Amino acid sequence: MSDAQKNDDKLGAVLFQVQDDLRKLRCSLRKISDGEKTLDIQALDSAILKTEKRIREHAEDYLNTVTKQPLVLPAIKDLPKKTVHIPKWKPALEEPALKVLQNVHPQRGDLPGPSSGEKSKPQRIITGPVVRQQVAEPKCRKNLGILKEDMRRGLDTNLLCMAIPHVSTHLHRGEDSFTTKTGLLASKPRCNKQLKLENEPGLTFKRADRECIPSLTTKTPPPSTNSNITDQVGTIQGIKDSIPKSPQNTVVDLPVQVPTSISRYSFTIIKGRINPTAKDFCLFKQSFSLCWSAVLYALEALEKLLRDFAVPLAKVSGERLVEFAHSWDNSGRMAPPVTNLLSVLENWEEVLGLVVQPGQRYKGEGGTEAAATRIQSCWRRYLAQTAYLHHCRRKWAAETIAMSWWMHNQMHYVREALQARRFRQLENHRSRAQHLAANWKHIQSSKRTIIHIPSLGFSQSQRQNLKGFNTLQNTQLWRLCDIRDENVEVIYVCPRHLGEDTLQYYTSVLRCERVTDGPDTRTAQAPSYSRRFVILTPEAVDYFPTHNMSLSTLLKYSPHTLKRIRNLIQGKQAYIVGGVAHVDDLAVADELGVPILASEPAIAQLYSTKSGGRRIFAVAELDVPPGQGDICSLNQLHETLAELMTQNINVQRWLFKIDSELSGRGTAYCDTCHLSCYNWALRKYQHHDPEKWKTAWVQESVLLRYLDEIPEWLARYAQPAKTSCYPTWAIFLKTFLRQGGVVEGCPPSESVTCLTVDLLLEPGGEVTMLSCGDQLHGSCQLESLGSTVPQTSVPPDTLISICMRVGQACLKQRILGHISLNLASFVNSNTMEQKVWAIDLDLAYSNQLAMTQMLLMMTGGTLNFRTGCLEVPVSEACCGHRTTSEPPVMNRHAVIGTHLFHSNLSMFYHHVFLKMCRTRGIGFNSKRMQGTVFALYDSIERCNMGMMTVSEDLPGALVTFARNLSVIHQEISAPKMQGETNFKKLIREIEEVLHMTRKNKMRAVEDETAA
Repeated sequence: MSDAQKNDDKLGAVLFQVQDDLRKLRCSLRKISDGEKTLDIQALDSAILKTEKRIREHAEDYLNTVTKQPLVLPAIKDLPKKTVHIPKWKPALEEPALKVLQNVHPQRGDLPGPSSGEKSKPQRIITGPVVRQQVAEPKCRKNLGILKEDMRRGLDTNLLCMAIPHVSTHLHRGEDSFTTKTGLLASKPRCNKQLKLENEPGLTFKRADRECIPSLTTKTPPPSTNSNITDQVGTIQGIKDSIPKSPQNTVVDLPVQVPTSISRYSFTIIKGRINPTAKDFCLFKQSFSLCWSAVLYALEALEKLLRDFAVPLAKVSGERLVEFAHSWDNSGRMAPPVTNLLSVLENWEEVLGLVVQPGQRYKGEGGTEAAATRIQSCWRRYLAQTAYLHHCRRKWAAETIAMSWWMHNQMHYVREALQARRFRQLENHRSRAQHLAANWKHIQSSKRTIIHIPSLGFSQSQRQNLKGFNTLQNTQLWRLCDIRDENVEVIYVCPRHLGEDTLQYYTSVLRCERVTDGPDTRTAQAPSYSRRFVILTPEAVDYFPTHNMSLSTLLKYSPHTLKRIRNLIQGKQAYIVGGVAHVDDLAVADELGVPILASEPAIAQLYSTKSGGRRIFAVAELDVPPGQGDICSLNQLHETLAELMTQNINVQRWLFKIDSELSGRGTAYCDTCHLSCYNWALRKYQHHDPEKWKTAWVQESVLLRYLDEIPEWLARYAQPAKTSCYPTWAIFLKTFLRQGGVVEGCPPSESVTCLTVDLLLEPGGEVTMLSCGDQLHGSCQLESLGSTVPQTSVPPDTLISICMRVGQACLKQRILGHISLNLASFVNSNTMEQKVWAIDLDLAYSNQLAMTQMLLMMTGGTLNFRTGCLEVPVSEACCGHRTTSEPPVMNRHAVIGTHLFHSNLSMFYHHVFLKMCRTRGIGFNSKRMQGTVFALYDSIERCNMGMMTVSEDLPGALVTFARNLSVIHQEISAPKMQGETNFKKLIREIEEVLHMTRKNKMRAVEDETAA
């Protein structure tokens, strides 16, 4: 049988040799020049193809016959018979998905064949079922038997693999330790990311497009989806990291370890060309002639890769090449992956280092064409990308323009809708104001409901810069005292949630209200007072806790509170008393359907500024400080100041007031004593008489000198009054020029008394004085912290005349409601006459008026502006005599503090603080109508409060007020924790007022004695 196999192998070799010769002939015929007309190359080529096809068919039939022949194995004693089927060959095109199949590996070196010198032993024929999708090809006779000496010498086990066909079961089990490790192992899936060359225990059987031989399970890197010969330049950079630095093929589970780094069938490719006559290549070709057709395609692909990259030298491992050829699916004629091709090389690291060099592709075969193609593709890509980006920019621009236009239209529609709504609200406000003016006297004498909304409608920038804005809006809680009129019910809208202790305090104070009809009536009517006021907090306070919104805006966005107010005023006469005017006041009034006792917001904002107040005073023909308003530029400021200083050379200090600021926040000052030319100008003034000094040519030299020195003078010596608001003059000046302001001169006297008068401009056209008091100042002499009621600095007749003129001037400008007038009283040093200047005008309900309402309610008294006294009815026991008609009336004086601040007050709840005050003797005596009453503003922070002291005379009220401040400070402070407070500064101010009062009394006594 061995002879027959030898003959068959020789016949197969002949067939393959003929097939190879025909292929070479076809290639050589294609090189013949087209000039030879006698040779029909196309006909000859087709004939050779037909012959080659027929020979291939006969060769395949021959191989099918050979594979079906049984193999003879040496007999092994005491072993059970195992039968396996030899795998049949099937065309590769029928089963293209070989990658998902598992390979069957018989153990390497299991069945060594007998040597030529040994005797023939009984042999058994092994048969078995055919294994699908696996093929086996016979080899030459010389490879069937492997000598034991060759195994000892460490021959390559690939020979044994090629000599033994694949089986599907273990051939030897149980006795021989050498064969117990033989089994069926599936090959691991290929990795798509890394190139790994490793051996698995066993042999694999891999099929290609033709029948092939078994080989070692050396894993090659999987093909990349984008890697082929045509685009190797674009993908070759990603290969370098995926190739292992030191690949090793290890043989496992074998008695003899054969180093796999030495390839038996290696050959060399020089400059991408194979020398067909080289011995190593001829040996490789002769050894793998049965599967040469599959190897040839892989070899051609490898040659093309090496030529394309101009690789000078490459050492090919024949075994790896054959294994790669078997695993490569060439059915689609696609170029193999570069990583897989390089893995068949023994010097793959050197070749890879050369391949990955930039520009190496363009040094090889077809490099010029590849470079041109690359340049053209890059240029086309650049043009396409540029066009695409240009298109994207135009598309983005079109979308932006369209969106901007849509937003513009939407904003236009919304703006028009808002303007229409506000115009409608304004028209409704005017119609309701006319109805209020026509029926004012009737409303004042009948039952009515007053809705108090103490809103501060400042601009957004002002509201954001005010610390504790909601607390400032709640400093007028004593508006509740309007219920002292039995026809009045009060709805107070509070910007803060008040605690139970605060609500209980106000309820208890209002129940103990002093009624003018006597103590019996008071007891009978006390429960009714608690039912005639309601305190409501808008729900929007919780939605906007840090936005510093005005109270009217919060109420506008509080539908539940608005609904409750509508239910409370349903069927009743009602009107709103607001604070600083805001456009949302009209929206709230329109929602409730009630009038507002105030001016239109636009009119109020125009005349509530410092410049607007000066215009009102000019209409009223009042004395005002020398100055000018509506200054909006730096040059205008310098020129105006130079003219004013030249005309009023005796003024020692000049004030700069921002139009829209309140109180003393937006005020700065600068003294003329720091002006270097002031003494020279004063001498100039003294050289001329006052009448001559008024001419322009006399003042010209001084004016020019002032213009030169004023910029530097202001930059060095001007300073804001409250550095907490405006730290430096530069910051103040920036705001001053942006919002506009006023330049005014200070009264030329060391003793100046400022007073505040509250007026009500009734819709019927009447002017009513509601309160008046002399101001008390703290650290800033331009900011009022309280007042003494009634005022004692200006004669009552003069004060009434000033107030009436201001009220009528305001009524001419359609200003209604509550206004607050600030005046300055001093003695002119030249004429020794008292002068009163109108300083400021606020079109709002003042804190002093709210505290005055509390004063009048607690004492049951009235302010007599004709006499300038606070007349309080007292009981007969207090006055010491009995009368049968009306109770006696006595004069009282009060000190009011509206902005008392102490940081340590936050450590005490209100009920604890009030109890502490009672233990220290701080309280109000309702029988004697004197004592102390507090105004609690906030239940959360509790740092601010108000206080009022009432006494028989002004010094007594001042002393009581200062004593209360001192006691409270001592009780709530420790030596090492004094806290931040304005108590001490206010105490010093009170001491100065007491000192001035004593001096005035002594002067009055001296004048009487002299008379």
